[in-house]
Order: sequence, then C-alpha cells, then structure tokens
Amino acid sequence: MTFAKKALSIGMLSSLGLAGAAIAQTAINGAGATFPAAFYQRAFAGAAGQGIKVNYQSVGSGAGVRQYVAGTVDFGATDEPIKASEAAKVKRGVVQFPAVGGTIAVAFNKADCNGLKLTQKQVVDIFLGKINTWDQLKCGKGKITVAHRSDGSGTTFAFTNSLSAFSSEWKSKVGEGKSVKWPVGVGGKGNEGVAGVITNTPGAIGYINQSYVRGNIKAAALQNKAGKFVMPTLAGGAAALNNIQLDSRLAGEDPNPAGDKSYPISTLTWILAYQEGNGLKAGPIRKAMLYLLGPAQNQADELGFVPLKGDILKKAKAAVAKIGA
Repeated sequence: MTFAKKALSIGMLSSLGLAGAAIAQTAINGAGATFPAAFYQRAFAGAAGQGIKVNYQSVGSGAGVRQYVAGTVDFGATDEPIKASEAAKVKRGVVQFPAVGGTIAVAFNKADCNGLKLTQKQVVDIFLGKINTWDQLKCGKGKITVAHRSDGSGTTFAFTNSLSAFSSEWKSKVGEGKSVKWPVGVGGKGNEGVAGVITNTPGAIGYINQSYVRGNIKAAALQNKAGKFVMPTLAGGAAALNNIQLDSRLAGEDPNPAGDKSYPISTLTWILAYQEGNGLKAGPIRKAMLYLLGPAQNQADELGFVPLKGDILKKAKAAVAKIGA
C-alpha cells in the first residue's frame, strides 16, 4: 500500500470512528407527560448505561403533544392518545405505543383522617364543590381545598374521563379533557405542582399519579364499578388495565373498569415517535424505547406504576420496530 493510500485509509477510519462517536453521544430529546416522569427518568438513566443519552422534559401532555406535532423533539409523551386531527399534521408518520400503566390517586392532606373511603358520587361531589367540608365525609373537621391541574394534562383527561363515567351530572356540566373549567379549586402545574399544593395545604384533596403519594399525602380507597373500595396499588391497577382493549393506533381506555379488584381510575400512558425522518437517531431511539419496554418495566412497581404485560407489551414492542431513519 502506498503512503497516500495508507493515509487515506487511516483518514477514512478516523472519520468513521468520529461519526460513530458522534452518534453514540447524540442526545435524544423528549417532552410531555408528568404522570410517568419518575418512571421515564429511571428508565432513561438505565438506557444511559447502554450508551443512549435521553433528555426528558416533564412539561405536561398538552405541551408534549404540541412539541411533537411541531417536530421540535425526537419523541413526545402523553397520557391521552393523540387525536386524529393532531396526527394528521405529523408528516413524518406517527408511531404511538403504551409505555407503562398507572393509577390516579385521589390524594389528601388531613392528619386526623385515616382510612378514607370515597364512593364515586362523593368523588364527583368533591370536585363539583358540593362536598366542601371534611365533616361531610365524616373524617375530621374543617374546609376542603380542592387541588387540580392548571396546565393541559393527560392526567386531567384520564381523571375527568372517569368522573364522566361515574356521573351524568359531571359529564354534562364539566365533561372530560386535558383542560376543563373546574367548578372549584386551586391549580398546580404538573403532577408535581398539584402534589405541592396538597403537601403545603392541610385539608387539601386532589388527583395525582400514585407515585406522588408520599410524605404527608395519603390516598383514599375509591369505590369501583363492582361496589368494592380499592386502593391505587399495583394489584388494583393491573386488574383494571386487563380490561383495556387497544385499537389499531394502540390507544385504549376503560374509565370505570369492571371487576371486584379493579381500581377505578387507572390508565396507560403513551410515547409518540416518528416513523421516518429520524436519521442517525433512529437506532438509538429504538434502543432506548426497547429498554423502556424491557428491563425498565421491572422497576415500575417500586416507583408506583403498573408494568405492561402480555398482549399490550407485545404490541408496544412491535410498534418500536416501525421507528425508521
């Protein structure tokens, strides 16, 4: 080999090495739901051990979907499946799949109230403002401060969707959505914000992902469709999620699931990726998402989430394969 050819070969190998290093160091950026944020942070920290760097911003489902549709992130995250009108704006093709399950706790801060059990009607009446003192719940005395989300939120969609299933009055007066006109209450941004309001306000009650129930925050047992009172645990969430049937877009919900053991406000949360236009990031994105759907599921329960299993998990992994360059 001549000196010139040898130099060229070395140069090409160096370039390939630098390109490979650049790919390995390229960060994947995602944004969206606060509901699964603790799970995503743990999962993506694990993916970092495989050389995949993922930056996830917990900004709420509404903001996450907007950024995804605008193409300013590599993936979005939402607790409400993407609407057809939103998906139509994504020219790169939508790859949507469930990432983990969870329960939405009706959580409260009342030191002298233990073992709180709420019927579906009571939950609705609290958020309608009809029940406004703890005396009415026979759990101590004092005023109830309702805490709710102030931002566009998939957690709000899932919660209000269940309240609409519980009550025709709620459905007609307030309805369901990522944002609704709350009859009463104080707003907080993100699950973190609502948890902060509850923590700092004795007598407060609100709705948050079970993973945010800690410190002086306690969760109530809710009456389910079968009339049983169930806590927002792994067992209650898993029993509820077993009722969900996914459609062709891997979306699905059951706002008031059947079964004695089902916790009534249980939901899936979704990742939104692109079918094409990912370039050199396609491989790392697939690898990160398969880690999310693989080893990370084993850590879901300890973080307060419900791991995916069976057919739902199989379909989610199959969707990841559609993420192309």
